Amino acid sequence: MKREIEFASHPGNLCLVRDFVRQFLRPLGLSDTEKDLIVLGLDEACTNVIRYAYHQQTNQPIALICQQHTDRVVFQLRDYGQQCPPDQLQGRPLDLVQPGGLGIHLIRRAFDQVDYNLKRQGTELVLVKNLPPEPSSTS
Repeated sequence: MKREIEFASHPGNLCLVRDFVRQFLRPLGLSDTEKDLIVLGLDEACTNVIRYAYHQQTNQPIALICQQHTDRVVFQLRDYGQQCPPDQLQGRPLDLVQPGGLGIHLIRRAFDQVDYNLKRQGTELVLVKNLPPEPSSTS
């Protein structure tokens, strides 16, 4: 199964993206907590694109591709904005008590694999969540 959505970088569109991802995740064998964490992680990733790649510009393109494979789901989030070198994408220390800086930690917690691919223009964020093995049927 493959689903795709393109949207403008307006924060008001994040509600549509969250609903889109929830619908995609509905039939999968993940717990509600795991699904909520995936939705939250993708929301955070989209927010980071709006904030850092597009500097709050509300009319820039973002694309999200969701793909279900036998053993995993893959989310590809594509922007065409300002790049940040992947080695600089660090969340703040978890023991530092202050607002902000936890988004990267949240994304890494929600997904089993997180890859930032710099493109000629913009960035492709690839997020992978492994699916639990299907229960084997015994006769």
